[in-house]
Amino acid sequence: MMGPAHSLSGAAAWLGLGAVTAAAGQPMPWPVVVCGALICAGAALAPDLDHKSATISRAFGPLSRMVCEVVDNLSHAVYKATKMRGDSNRSGGHRTLTHTWVWAVLVGGGMSLLAMQGGRWAVLGILFVHMVLAIEGLLWRAARVSSDVLVWLLGAASAWILAGVLDQPGNGANWLFDGPGQQYLWLGLPIVLGALVHDIGDALTVSGCPILWPIPIGRKRWYPVGPPKAMRFKAGSWVELKVLMPAFMLVGGLSGLGALDYL
Repeated sequence: MMGPAHSLSGAAAWLGLGAVTAAAGQPMPWPVVVCGALICAGAALAPDLDHKSATISRAFGPLSRMVCEVVDNLSHAVYKATKMRGDSNRSGGHRTLTHTWVWAVLVGGGMSLLAMQGGRWAVLGILFVHMVLAIEGLLWRAARVSSDVLVWLLGAASAWILAGVLDQPGNGANWLFDGPGQQYLWLGLPIVLGALVHDIGDALTVSGCPILWPIPIGRKRWYPVGPPKAMRFKAGSWVELKVLMPAFMLVGGLSGLGALDYL
């Protein structure tokens, strides 16, 4: 999938989770609904850190390009070290390590720990990164023609405002995890969900996605999971643009109303 579809699917997934938790008697405060949807939209771009031409590689200028190159090399090294006889030889790391459930859990867990231990500035940093990515994904046409600095300023302002709102009593800093020292533990959840939704989206395309690594399937450890080939589509095709993206918007809108108890 392309960046905009990934971001829309991430936002829709979090809003859908919000509707489910509301129906289960554990509703999200509205700031958690909004903030989580934006974080998930941004996190749904993050697995493409292994792709030097992806949206995320442009999001933070030379810094993100450098990080993408490092992650690409790391992913390729892990692929070569763990591949089985049935896995093909490849020259790059795209759609390998960062497109697995292991990566999603590790990154989401790491962000939760950082948010709990790092205090307000850590939360602001997590929000800023994901707000910039959400802008790049959801508003990609405007972001392409805008200055990077304007996108960063909008991301910083959004992060500052959302952090202030979440800090207010009852607005969600302790949503779902209310034990001592568990403030903002939930911030890792939309990050894990966004990464997994990205992987599922890529699994629907022609190349599939090795989301189950390191679990071996047949003679492959990097088995490209996906539906039957007749049901797959090319990234950026009419199926993605004309069917899936409108569906994500519709499902996300209805789920958002459910999460906020309007349905």
